[in-house]
Amino acid sequence: MDTSAAAERLVAHLTAIGPVAVAFSGGADSALVLAAAARANGPDAVLAVTADSASLATAELEGAVAFAESLGVRHVAPRTAELDNPAYAANGRNRCYFCKSTVLDTITAVARDHGLDAVATGVNADDAVDPFRPGIRAGDEIGVRTPLRDLGMTKAAVRAVSRHWRLSTWDKPAMPCLASRVRYGVAITPARLARVERAEVAVRAWLASAGTPTRDLRVRDLGDTGRVELDPDLVDRPEIRPALTELVRAAGFDAVELAVFRSGALNHEPHRG
Repeated sequence: MDTSAAAERLVAHLTAIGPVAVAFSGGADSALVLAAAARANGPDAVLAVTADSASLATAELEGAVAFAESLGVRHVAPRTAELDNPAYAANGRNRCYFCKSTVLDTITAVARDHGLDAVATGVNADDAVDPFRPGIRAGDEIGVRTPLRDLGMTKAAVRAVSRHWRLSTWDKPAMPCLASRVRYGVAITPARLARVERAEVAVRAWLASAGTPTRDLRVRDLGDTGRVELDPDLVDRPEIRPALTELVRAAGFDAVELAVFRSGALNHEPHRG
């Protein structure tokens, strides 16, 4: 199916769903669902809901607000308290299940407060077959809608339709929550999430100012060590290592490593305890 046809199918699917609240992280997937919902039923029939928690980077919330505004869609950002759940804070491999349960319960309640029965997420067809996505089960249990998954739209299809519609998010790199940077078994705390964010912001700013920006960047919290993951062409640049080491230590880490970026790197580590 070509991109134009895929776009039409998505709009038709959202038309059938009707007025909807979209769980909007600011990423490419949920941005496409939000844009399709606005096209399908008009912006007044759509609510963008971004869960504002300690695991959401400040820049991501700011970007979500701006994108919703560009569509003329109402946007709200309720505070969520997943950190209050000991099962989430313990940071086991099912952490995302407890996170999504809290977040989607909150979003569903907000939707109902705004007179909306349907809630949709940006889960796509690739996510549905990823073995490291326990949060999807939480959404299914709550009964949220997943238009991209239902239509078999992969990440590549999401980017193609987003580009077709000239959405600013069409080539946005994946930006999962800050908690995903923390090694499993290392407790999630507000302070730990904050230092990850400080480190990433500082590293990204330095690389941009040095004329060596990276598309993909993660600072992984391994406990006392911060591992900076970058595009492959940057890792061995001699001028980068000392500068980034200083920045990451200043953010609160005792030791620093540099490595090539790998999506979901911590998912592939051996189970620890």
